[in-house]
Amino acid sequence: MNAAATRSVVIEKELPHPPEKIWRALTQGPLIKEWLMDNDFQPALGRKFNFRAPPMPHWNGVVDCEVLVVEPNKKLSYSWNSMGLESIVVWTLVATSGGTLVRMEQSGFRADQDANYRGATYGWQKFIGALEQVVAGLPA
Repeated sequence: MNAAATRSVVIEKELPHPPEKIWRALTQGPLIKEWLMDNDFQPALGRKFNFRAPPMPHWNGVVDCEVLVVEPNKKLSYSWNSMGLESIVVWTLVATSGGTLVRMEQSGFRADQDANYRGATYGWQKFIGALEQVVAGLPA
């Protein structure tokens, strides 16, 4: 795939929590379910897993994924394949004086996938807000 012909959704937000706490919410299945979707995720390189949501009229509710990068408390990446969209999600955590800068990038949106791009832009804003709530409720 020609990288120049694709777009990415990028969201950056500083959260007032240490990277270790955010990492738990990104990598523990029951916590992921609280802010994103039901899943069978495990933070193991090469592991194939699914995100599952209730089916909708134009979507079966399943995202096929594979873990690509696991750098505890720093970086997590997985493929995100659903409805003809083949993309990559990369989470980067950088400790700051006030907590952690969380960066989420989903790359691989082709020019003919504008609806997917718009949907992802909206969806990730909502998901990251929910992530923030889950992390805030975790014990230190």
